[in-house]
Amino acid sequence: MFGTFKKNPAQLAAFEAIEGWTRARFKLAASDAVLVTEITCRLPGCPPLETVIAFWIADGTRHHYKVFKKAVEVVDADLPPLWYRPALVVDDNAQMDCGC
Repeated sequence: MFGTFKKNPAQLAAFEAIEGWTRARFKLAASDAVLVTEITCRLPGCPPLETVIAFWIADGTRHHYKVFKKAVEVVDADLPPLWYRPALVVDDNAQMDCGC
C-alpha cells in the first residue's frame, strides 16, 4: 500500500551517504539533526521521486533543500554549495499567498 516505506539496502546506503555529505558540506555538528527522505510528486513535470533533505542546527534553525532525483541517484555534487546555506533557511512564520 505505501511503497515509500519499502527500504532496500541501496536506498538506505544512499540516505546515509547523503546525510554524511550534508553534514560535511554545511559543517554540521554531530548533535545537529539531519533528515533524508524521498517523496512522490504528482504535479505535472515533476520527477516521480525527489529526495528531500532537512537539517536543524543547535539554535533550532531549520534548513531544507530538494534534489530532483531518487536518493540512489544523488551524488555529492548535487548538493548546494556551503555559501548557499542562508538561502536554505525555512521561515516558519512566512505568510503564504497561495492559500496553502
